[in-house]
Amino acid sequence: MATNTLDDVSPVPVSPMRGLGLIDRLLPLWILVAMAIGVAIGKAEPGLKDDLERFRLADVSLPVGIGLIWMMYPILAKVRYGSMAGFAARPKLMGTSLVLNWIVGPLLMFGLAWAFLPDHPEYRNGLILVGLARCIAMVLVWNMMARGSEELAALLVALNSLFQIFFYSVLGIMFLDVIPGWFGAEETAVDISMWLIARNVLLFLGLPLVAGALTRYLVVKRKGAHWYDETLAPRLGPIALVGLLYTIIVMFINQGDRIIDSPADVGRIAVPLGLYFALMFSVAFIVTKKFGFSYEDTTAVSFTAAGNNFELAIAVAIGVFGVSSGEAFATVVGPLIEVPVLVGLVYLSLWWGRKLFLRTGTALET
Repeated sequence: MATNTLDDVSPVPVSPMRGLGLIDRLLPLWILVAMAIGVAIGKAEPGLKDDLERFRLADVSLPVGIGLIWMMYPILAKVRYGSMAGFAARPKLMGTSLVLNWIVGPLLMFGLAWAFLPDHPEYRNGLILVGLARCIAMVLVWNMMARGSEELAALLVALNSLFQIFFYSVLGIMFLDVIPGWFGAEETAVDISMWLIARNVLLFLGLPLVAGALTRYLVVKRKGAHWYDETLAPRLGPIALVGLLYTIIVMFINQGDRIIDSPADVGRIAVPLGLYFALMFSVAFIVTKKFGFSYEDTTAVSFTAAGNNFELAIAVAIGVFGVSSGEAFATVVGPLIEVPVLVGLVYLSLWWGRKLFLRTGTALET
């Protein structure tokens, strides 16, 4: 009888929503509703966009920035930080994630952008900026829904954040200015500030990370780890998902009018983006599984490889090319495609988990 090569594999749930509240179980529907609400409000109240943009946090609309922190804090408060050292001591796992994020991901997006948008350099540049910005926010939500390792996901997000600070500007110049010149294509002069990237990472990852870790430390010290993990932690997930819905509404208020007015351009940008998410997740899942990692680890690596930091890409595109540029528009289309595709990949992850991760030859069940 076939047995799993892993020593310990946790059961893979039948549904990402099982055991959660109404908002969680119907999340795909709520996400579509949130997107529609945002677009409708943005179209009906065009002046609201200027009001939302009036106050900014690290070159991101303050209401969006609040949503990002709101979304990430509950997830980072659930992380068992004491177990993260064990993941850091696994070079094969960490190396796999770094290669997927910083070599495979940027090269794949570069190839797809040039293949599908050869006549739209501004959209192509925007997609390349997206491919270089590794996710530090929503990926934690998708990983949580798919029952991936939250400790590993948090560690990978932190690691990717450090790499973004030091390498995003360098890679941006390479992929937009240097590499196209090797093929005789038009080069794009860019000037990406390392401080711009560091500031975004510190605010949208560092602040909720410190708050989450401090919350866990203080509450565990007073109430105990069992109460925290069994009573408080399960209540934090829905809070994060409500923050996600709020963030989606605000983001689509800002760009709803342009999305409606340019459906053909949205479609052209959507195709390489959708392929990118699907290919990155599938490649990461298959490769990580073949290396013998558990379902939880495989899922965390796959979602961190597939997700992107659109907030950073949008901020860089606006800072370098301008708020009305095609580059900025391409980065804004990203969440429109990422949200439904990544929700679909949550279900795919769980389905693959039941099919591929076996114990004594039997598919795992709840």
